[in-house]
Amino acid sequence: MLRIDFGTDDLNRLRLATDSDFMWDVVLSLQLLQNRHSALIFDPWRQQVRERLARSGLLRTARALMELCPCAPYFPDFLTPGRGDPDPDAGLDAVLSTPRRRLGQEIAKLHKDRPMPTGARRLAEGGSDVLHRLGAAIRRYHAVAVAPYKAAVDRAVGSDRSARAGSALTTGAEGLLASYQPELTWRDGRIECGYPFSRSLRLNGRPLTLIPSFFCTRWPITLAAPEFPPVLVYPILPVPGWLAEADQDPGPEARLHRLLGLTRTLVLELLGRPMSTSGIAARLVLSPASASRHAAVLREAGLVSSFRDGHRVLHRRTALGEALLNGAVSGAVWDAKTAGVRDEVLAST
Repeated sequence: MLRIDFGTDDLNRLRLATDSDFMWDVVLSLQLLQNRHSALIFDPWRQQVRERLARSGLLRTARALMELCPCAPYFPDFLTPGRGDPDPDAGLDAVLSTPRRRLGQEIAKLHKDRPMPTGARRLAEGGSDVLHRLGAAIRRYHAVAVAPYKAAVDRAVGSDRSARAGSALTTGAEGLLASYQPELTWRDGRIECGYPFSRSLRLNGRPLTLIPSFFCTRWPITLAAPEFPPVLVYPILPVPGWLAEADQDPGPEARLHRLLGLTRTLVLELLGRPMSTSGIAARLVLSPASASRHAAVLREAGLVSSFRDGHRVLHRRTALGEALLNGAVSGAVWDAKTAGVRDEVLAST
């Protein structure tokens, strides 16, 4: 059982995230692949994701990430620094800027009852190279296991947000908390909910952020360390059969992945701000030659522009690249605009 005690004015500080969180989605989806929770709802997703990971050559990468965030009562807090931020860059920047001492402590706690593997030991030491590799692995995993289902996630989060906002407007913060029953029980200034072990959390004047999660099952989740800003991630489970509906309309991110391929889609995502070829290579753990080639293909397709800044050449998304990435192009317009892009990409592959 988890208990969260509210003091005077804590209700006034209560926050509801308006979106799902990039890193919470990564971690909780990885844990779903390790268990059979909500089998009727998620088993078709598990099968599809495992097939996609195999086709993309990412099974080993996924297994390494699962070692870092096992389906267990404890996983490192540094992996989930967000409070409802869907932006990959913001989420990964927060993860990769974790102080070295904290990295070491949390990874050591993860392996306190078993030998620490070599990869975990290197990560615990906090070297920039291994952190960049972690960031690249998370991006690649997310692009295969989470991004293709973003439309379904957004629909579920939007529906939940509307319902919670209605409760809050009608009956205030207490009505908002009461709307979570039976997953949460709110009474006498305290939240209670199921948890894998007995735990109490005191807010001590800090705002509690409620974060909806498509991949959260069974019970809400909070951070392990009480000193960090308090969050409560709660489940918004889809209905059985949701995957068939998602497959009928894969959404712009899945279409872009099919059009460009995984790595070029990741490069395009990075280039929302100017970045050099060496910067692309470092963020995605590519060779400089490979990063240069991907940037050139995207430039030839009109999705990226390149310009000189002193001795460096920087690359950035164009308006067309932005439109394709953000789903501003759809249906017949998508087909017309991407015909030339597809030709350029295929000719350059």
